Amino acid sequence: MTVEVRGLGVELGGRPVLTEVSLDVPAGSWTAVIGPNGAGKSTLLRAVLGLLPAEGEVRVAGEDLRGLKPRRRARVVAYAPQAPNLPVGMTVFDYTLLGRSPYIPHLGRESARDRAVVGEVLDRLDLTSLAGRALDHLSGGERQRVVLARALAQQTSVLLLDEPTSALDIGHQQQVMELIDRLRLSDGLTVVTTIHDLTLAGQYADALVLLSGGRVAAAGTPGEVLTRDAIEEHFDARVHVAEGPGGRPVLSLERP
Repeated sequence: MTVEVRGLGVELGGRPVLTEVSLDVPAGSWTAVIGPNGAGKSTLLRAVLGLLPAEGEVRVAGEDLRGLKPRRRARVVAYAPQAPNLPVGMTVFDYTLLGRSPYIPHLGRESARDRAVVGEVLDRLDLTSLAGRALDHLSGGERQRVVLARALAQQTSVLLLDEPTSALDIGHQQQVMELIDRLRLSDGLTVVTTIHDLTLAGQYADALVLLSGGRVAAAGTPGEVLTRDAIEEHFDARVHVAEGPGGRPVLSLERP
């Protein structure tokens, strides 16, 4: 499903955080939102989902997303926050089952179909052996996969992922990014992520949106957005940009 954002504006505490933000995400593609700290990346995802009051329009496959009731919206878009609440003692299976909430009747119980969906998702993410383990007994990489599992259990066509590789070492970062890409390609998912690591963003995303000061400073292919001048202007960093595999940009810091 396509995602279209037009003129999105957000104020928090009377202060503008996002101003006239627009972006287009084609169906089945991956767009990464990048930018310096405080640029409004996480706010953008939350506003798109309707978790924050905002001006402007958000449409998924032409449908007004923020005009939908929460349960209906949760069947269209799944969201994995950067710092999710992981209840102590809850098992991996039960946490993933929370992703089926939009399909479970109020005051009702999950169906055999809901449990089957969870089992399938855990199997795809290589989490079946951890189904009975408590969330607080998982490694960082395992927790990230479980958070993704809950989102996938919603069976939506659009995934919004806020910093899916945060607090992971380089090996687990690569594993999570590869997993997201495989799922996107196999299921035709439309993916929007925020991400701090510019090289990771450039290696995996089809398109980048650079936020700076709450506005879109640049948008386009990784090669068009990740330029030496743009990084110096918006991140106050001097970098060397080399061409990596597939012609994608790879960044390295330049020492003064």
